[in-house]
Amino acid sequence: MSVHGGRLVARTLASRGVSHLFTLSGGHLFSIYDGCREEGIEVVDTRHEASAAWAAEGFAKATRRAGVCALTAGPGVTNAMSPLAGAQQNRSPLVALGGRAPEMRWGSGSLQQIDHVPFVSPLTKSAQTVKETSSIPELTAAAIDEALAQPSGPTFVDYPLDVVFQEADAEVREAAERLTTGPADRADEAAALMAGAERPAIMAGTGLYWAYGEDELRALAEALQIPVFLNGMGRGCLPADHELYFSRARGKGLKEADVALVIGVPLDFRLGFGGSFGDDTRIVSLDVEPSRLAATRQPQIELVGDIPATLAALREAAASGARNESAWVAALRETETERRDAEREELTDDRAPLHPVRIYGELNQLLDRDAIVIGDGGDFVSYAGRFIQTYEPGAWMDPGPFGCLGAGPGQAIGAAKAHPGRQICLLLGDGAFGFSGLEFDTMARHNLPVVGIIGNNGIWALEHHPMKFLYGYSMAAELRPATRYDQIAEALGCHADLVTKPDELRPALERAFAAGRPALVNVLTDPEVVYPRKAVLA
Repeated sequence: MSVHGGRLVARTLASRGVSHLFTLSGGHLFSIYDGCREEGIEVVDTRHEASAAWAAEGFAKATRRAGVCALTAGPGVTNAMSPLAGAQQNRSPLVALGGRAPEMRWGSGSLQQIDHVPFVSPLTKSAQTVKETSSIPELTAAAIDEALAQPSGPTFVDYPLDVVFQEADAEVREAAERLTTGPADRADEAAALMAGAERPAIMAGTGLYWAYGEDELRALAEALQIPVFLNGMGRGCLPADHELYFSRARGKGLKEADVALVIGVPLDFRLGFGGSFGDDTRIVSLDVEPSRLAATRQPQIELVGDIPATLAALREAAASGARNESAWVAALRETETERRDAEREELTDDRAPLHPVRIYGELNQLLDRDAIVIGDGGDFVSYAGRFIQTYEPGAWMDPGPFGCLGAGPGQAIGAAKAHPGRQICLLLGDGAFGFSGLEFDTMARHNLPVVGIIGNNGIWALEHHPMKFLYGYSMAAELRPATRYDQIAEALGCHADLVTKPDELRPALERAFAAGRPALVNVLTDPEVVYPRKAVLA
């Protein structure tokens, strides 16, 4: 039976298990909305197309399923360019559906007429325009399947207005079984290197998460007693309270390792372009694709293949010859404990405005073990990366190496829709709030009990302090001190609190988590606190 193109889009989404479509209303998309209504796909509307795309990425990060957004033609698509770029670097399976000016009038100057594909293509695994209504299922399914194929990443497909409103009779093909490539070549060579190591270390990141590699990571680490360090979406792939998980001892662990297994994370600025490891450290990298970075330190062995299968092969091959180097693990644990003990003063700091770390000292006591925490900011979120404990995969999100502020509220919306029964905590710098703070209206309209916490120091601290260090002054890095962002959230229908003193913090956080609706706790923090930054950005 013939149905309109929007219904074919929705049928295809449903065939791939898509349950939510994130969007901002646009006339080019009406038939897709109608199709989603008929096919039982929930449409979640935001206040900005960028937030719709970030929400789709947040859903993908929280589920490891495709996150789908629909963007109206022209500015709707261009508004999502930063989320697409972020998803590309995060390997997030974000599927962007675009509206498009009608094909029958192409070149006549229709409203919002522009060819999206040339400028979207560099940021996506695939980008196509559907020219025939009957082709909608095939090309839409291909976009979803390609986004999920390893290495995962964003895809794009757009639908001319006349094509998507016309009717056709077309079948939706079933998804093919996902193929794995098996263990990487040279796995035996890498296993021998690890088996003979006296000070091995594992550094794992986002690629491990997308490859569902957490179980094999844990098995390998436990079998060979290898200390583990995590970043990006790798956080939580080994629980923060596991005896082999370390964070404060990372500098020592990577510098002094004689063999380091780097899984699903590039040797980019977060690892000092490879300089985080010792000069004599032999690096084994493992990923589903060869490294895209040519101008950084190169590993001694590069393993390319299925991550879980390769980790299993490494464990099986190395276990018989591996030594239990308990002294190495004990030395790192001593360093970890010493550095955590040294931080206790910050965790209980009684200054007003507050030290940012005081917030995380209280927050860690209120978060459930499976709470999803989203960071969106500079220094405030850098502190969160150090102090927030993550125990499950997919429970920590941040903008990733592209570093685009404003991603947090959208990602929180996507995470809340993905896991309605879990705590969703959104950490915002006051600068980051300015990008997409109106999405608290979206949270209120959709009854999403996200708890937002603003570290409000009245400056762009990531820029303010370094510029003062370099030049003796700061320019273009000052915000209005003590801005009442809580009043904005309250006006949008959210629970809100202002915290100016440490003894106000815990009660305000407890009220926010108990509110049962979106909440924002506006915490005035000390602008003189300087984050002890060591990462080389460029």
